[in-house]
Formats: sequence, C-alpha cells, structure tokens
Amino acid sequence: MANILVVDDEMGIRELLSEILGDEGHVVVTAENAQQARESRAASIPDLVLLDIWMPDTDGVTLLKEWQRDGLLTMPVIMMSGHATIDTAVEATRIGALNFLEKPISLQKLLKAVQQGLSRSVESVRPVNFQVRSSAPQVETVRVVQDVSYAATTSMHSPSTMSSISMLPQETQLFSLSFDLPLREARDAFERAYFEHHLTREGGSMTRVAEKTGLERTHLYRKLKQLGVEPGKLSKKGG
Repeated sequence: MANILVVDDEMGIRELLSEILGDEGHVVVTAENAQQARESRAASIPDLVLLDIWMPDTDGVTLLKEWQRDGLLTMPVIMMSGHATIDTAVEATRIGALNFLEKPISLQKLLKAVQQGLSRSVESVRPVNFQVRSSAPQVETVRVVQDVSYAATTSMHSPSTMSSISMLPQETQLFSLSFDLPLREARDAFERAYFEHHLTREGGSMTRVAEKTGLERTHLYRKLKQLGVEPGKLSKKGG
C-alpha cells in the first residue's frame, strides 16, 4: 500500500482516480490546486504524485519546478494533461517528472505508470496488499422471492427481493426469480447477485472482476455504484 497524492482541478478526475487507486489498496489524498498540493506535500511526503499540468492558480510544470528548486522533489511525479504539447511533456521530464499521461487516461497505462513510479521511489515502497484467491471452489446460490405485500414502490434493495445466499459443494450457480417482479428490478437483482459473486470470488479485485465479466473497468465502477454494490465489503468477505 502506498500514499498517493492526486492533484487535479477537475472533481470528476480526482474522484475517479481516488476510486481506482483506492481499490488497488493505496491511500489517496487529493488536491484541487497547487496551493493544496503544497500544503499536502508539507504535511507528509507522498510515495507518488499524479499532477495535472493545466490548473487555474499555478500550473503543474511551475509547481514541479518549485519542488525541484526547493529540494522537495523527493518522490516520483507523473504528469497528466489533455492539452499539453510534446514540448511541455519533454520539459516536465527534464525537470524531474517520471512519466506523462495523456487524458483521457487509459486505466492500463495509469496502473502501469503508478507501478513503475512506486518501484522507482527513493523511499522504501510499501508493499501493495493483494487478495489471495482461494483454491477451493466457491459457489453461491441466490434466490429472489417476492413478498405477497410487494408494492410498486418497493426498493430493489428490499429484503423482500433478496433472500439468503448459500454454498453448493460443486461449481453450480442457481438463480430463482419471481416473474411477478418488474423487469428492471428483476434485472437489477440478478446483476447485483452476479457482481457480488465475482467480487467475492476474486477477493474484491476490480481488475480481475473486469477481466472475468468482460467489462471495461470504468463501466464496471459505474455499474457497481448504480447497483449499490460495495467492493470493499465483499473483499473482506472473500478474504
């Protein structure tokens, strides 16, 4: 696990990167401008910094120069931008940036750059905690039932929608569904059980679940949020 500072003036970018890196086991601190980044760097030295170039107060390259000038560039810095030129990227690298990521950032490139950055850290890099997959088959039987007093306003998270989850001795998965349920709620109930099953089996690893389900990782995050599925809780359950 590493401490990572994400500096970007766009809230959506900060939230997305925080979610992705958090699920990878890292502790993420965010800053929306250069001043907040300075304060965060003064409070503690991060293991890695993801730094946006174009920001309203002080741009990322200028902040990088400040850190280099003041002897504070003691951690790997990865620059990010959707509008930077090649000259800007070269300048940032000359100053001391380790890498440059162009927005929109590919998740594969992000994770690879972060891994490379942490491996080159001048400080002792904290090991990332990976969930160990169990060799024993893990199977869930999910039954969806409808309460006789079911109303159209009943939430899809209602206990009347989902009943108990049990284990089977062989690699079999059963899903019983009441055909009286509205289509949307029946679909949501199935999808929730489907993703919970895979998250539990993969120890909460979003990377492996994305591979198993065939979904692009950003779409997987949005889907889990929509269904109210919390990977962190299922990671503990699977472990």
